[in-house]
Amino acid sequence: MIVTVTARTALETPAVAYVAETQLRDIQKTLPLRLLSEHDWKHWTMRGYVIVKQAIPPDNVKRLVDLLWEFQEMDPRDSSTWYKDQLRDHAMKELNNSGMVAIYNHQYLWDNRQYPRVYDAFVDIWDNEKLWVTIDRANLNPPNRSQRPFSGFIHWDADTSLDPLPVNVQGVLSLVDHEPEMGGFQGVPELFRTLEEWRKTQPAARDPWKPDPKGFEIVPVMPKAGDLLIFNSLLAHGIRPNTSKDKVRMAQYISMTPADESRDGLRQIRIRSWREMEPPQGFAFPGDRREWEKKNCSPARLTTLGEKLLGLRKGSDQ
Repeated sequence: MIVTVTARTALETPAVAYVAETQLRDIQKTLPLRLLSEHDWKHWTMRGYVIVKQAIPPDNVKRLVDLLWEFQEMDPRDSSTWYKDQLRDHAMKELNNSGMVAIYNHQYLWDNRQYPRVYDAFVDIWDNEKLWVTIDRANLNPPNRSQRPFSGFIHWDADTSLDPLPVNVQGVLSLVDHEPEMGGFQGVPELFRTLEEWRKTQPAARDPWKPDPKGFEIVPVMPKAGDLLIFNSLLAHGIRPNTSKDKVRMAQYISMTPADESRDGLRQIRIRSWREMEPPQGFAFPGDRREWEKKNCSPARLTTLGEKLLGLRKGSDQ
């Protein structure tokens, strides 16, 4: 079976398209697991997500947390600063007031993207060592009140009407210890497990991006600071509202897909985004009208692994 990797995604770079031989849950491993346990692998294939514990070190977490507060012009000690209007509205309306932070290429973001433990997790997921990392944003979501109303949502970031179904994967790196009232990621794992059969029972006119989760359990996922949540794009998912009194949810979005070095145009777009400190292209990424990164930062220093994950160095280069 040939399936195409595509996504209309709120949480990563514009859709990367390449031809894959099989669905992620059906991969027959050819490489030994580097980071995931056999239990993790089974959970991933059956429930559509897995949590990689302590994917990055505590120092990486702390400095990125401090940076996001500075970038958003908010004071973590003064909640009165948390409720200014968002810096720019989103074309994907469900993301408004969900805490998206339009920062994409800072050194601290790249340090986490090129951290070996993060890379190893995605090698396990894809059974592939030649990967590109998504150039993506972060999240800082205070309690949803005042002028920040938000009720949460469930959606897909892949077109579930296609046959065969698309293939893609996404990731969320937690920067705080989650608690039930803090909001954050939620998914519908039983719908993922039964998706093929469920589709046969649905009307032809259904919205292939927004499921009706009635009859399925919506499961909150609560990672700790430094944990990486990886989920299949066929997992119906979304963000819960932050109903806590004073807790703030913070995260960085990180994912990887197999590198397509034949698409030099796409590779050059990625390199330009890194070099020029620009947001990725795509309607889901409004960018920062202040151009804070361009004014305050230099292009991130990349390791050899980082150069490969960007596309600056081909995977076969030594």
